[in-house]
Amino acid sequence: MRGPDAYPTVSGVAAAARILTQRHPDLCRMRLAGESRAGRPLWLLSVGHGSRHVLVVAGPHPDEQAGGATALWLAEQAVHDRQRLKDDDLTFDLLLCLDPDGTVLNETGPAGPRPPAVHYRHTFRPAADEQPEWAGSFRAPGDELPETYALLAVVDELRPVLQCSLHGTDVGGSWVQLTTDLPGLAEPFGKYAAELDIPVQTGTYDALFWPTSGPGVFVLPTGGAQERFASEPENAEGSTWSRPHRYGGLTAVVEVPMWASRTVADPAPHPNPAHALSVLAGRLRKDGAAADAALEQARPLLARSGTPATSPLLRGVEQAAGAFAGLADDFETLCGQAPCTLTMAHLAALDIAGRRIALRAAGMLLRLVDEGCPEEAADSEAARLRSRLERRLDAGSRDLLTLADAKWVPVADQVELQARTVLAAVDRLP
Repeated sequence: MRGPDAYPTVSGVAAAARILTQRHPDLCRMRLAGESRAGRPLWLLSVGHGSRHVLVVAGPHPDEQAGGATALWLAEQAVHDRQRLKDDDLTFDLLLCLDPDGTVLNETGPAGPRPPAVHYRHTFRPAADEQPEWAGSFRAPGDELPETYALLAVVDELRPVLQCSLHGTDVGGSWVQLTTDLPGLAEPFGKYAAELDIPVQTGTYDALFWPTSGPGVFVLPTGGAQERFASEPENAEGSTWSRPHRYGGLTAVVEVPMWASRTVADPAPHPNPAHALSVLAGRLRKDGAAADAALEQARPLLARSGTPATSPLLRGVEQAAGAFAGLADDFETLCGQAPCTLTMAHLAALDIAGRRIALRAAGMLLRLVDEGCPEEAADSEAARLRSRLERRLDAGSRDLLTLADAKWVPVADQVELQARTVLAAVDRLP
């Protein structure tokens, strides 16, 4: 059994949703929206009968696990507020998990509070072109992942006035990204975050180039302006975030942290961003060289064990290992091209992001070695590689926790902030 401070499983979320439909058949219904690459169901739970649809997407990134519980929170709240649903002509449509295959891979670890080293030891982060929301940035029309195709079909069918994508960050604060501005959202979002003692992240890696609509609320740049670092080919226009625009809707991406760090909320200008960015770039190159070396050492071991080259875990490691050099270049050129004054929060967020990539790479490669070489002798090459990866993971996680002075956020608080922010966005729809 999973305790109260724990993320629910994919199957647990679906079971809870099914019980809700049985208890309230007049208001709730559940149907299959599609299947994952491995044949797992993509369940859509709808609450209400209004003509204006709010589409909530949980589990777009499999290592960001609060969304399933948030979807259930919102469904239960919609049942409780059934008169408001009717008065506002609303239906909540909740896609309970967009990437169940990947999320199940993240369920091998503890479901609740754990040290960051244990979290990264069990994490799975797919390559960008295997992430359902981002895959459209890389794939031609008609060649979508089945999960992407299912989500786009739901958007085309429902024409939502608002799509809310439920994301999370491992270490940092909470923030919102909007594809079209919702004026006034920053005020209730900040209030809810303060009540739950979760920092509002004012400097982000993800939205560094997005203008702000208020503290912690970022709006997609318009007119072809830069939205991501040059080394990152993903873009919002090619993602599922942009699909509601066809029907006059918008997307809100709501991020909540597993471990809260106030360093990402410090608005003071950084005293020497050029030097700090140079240091970060240097560490990225060092970490990248270590990741490359470990991956090359692991390849023959994994090949002998029968690990396929198409393994999602291996593809995730390859993408992480390949990201260091380009990101280091991005950091070094940022000072002269920054879209805003770089603050202490910005540099803290960039530092955390760089460390996180190294930890994901080490953790996923360690999982592969464990799975492929479980019976190796203590003095074997596999055992030596495993030992190096474990030391790297332990030391890197300890450094990250110390640097960020991060504290675990109870799952219930992660969920409440995410859900209340969604409702605040709904309240501010035209």
